[in-house]
Amino acid sequence: LKAVAFSGWQGFIKRTFDLLVATASLILLCPIFLFIGILIKLSSRGPVFFKQSRVGMDNKEFSMLKFRSMMVDAEDKTGPVWAKKDDPRATGIGKFLRRTSVDELPQLINVMKGDMSLVGPRPERKVFVDEFQQYIPKYAERHRVRSGMTGWAQVNGLRGQSPIEERTRYDV
Repeated sequence: LKAVAFSGWQGFIKRTFDLLVATASLILLCPIFLFIGILIKLSSRGPVFFKQSRVGMDNKEFSMLKFRSMMVDAEDKTGPVWAKKDDPRATGIGKFLRRTSVDELPQLINVMKGDMSLVGPRPERKVFVDEFQQYIPKYAERHRVRSGMTGWAQVNGLRGQSPIEERTRYDV
């Protein structure tokens, strides 16, 4: 990552690509967003979208957007916890959204805002970033570039319950 500098022309091309793809995708996906929003509202109480603070480039926090896939008060009793397979906090439609990663599509808005890129290391919550930096070598290097909707680790099948150490190895 230290050798990669997305500035100047490289940064301009990457940002332009992100904006063009995110804009086109949002336009094309509008009917699907509407349909998913209706399904979420019909299946459980609460908002359609879920905002969560994540740590991105240069350790700056931003509000990452997702379709809500869990009950509104999912972490009231537990505090921040790592999501797990067959999470009992997930709603009926939420299980499908998570399994297919459709819950991630609103992050195209984060790409438009410049908080994220289409490709880069997946952002985590501050509580987990603070923990991982303590014992995973080079974990902090992930924050030298803009966080992404997908990354090299995900392309290689490491997502969800994959060990964070392994994902970090791919990210850096």
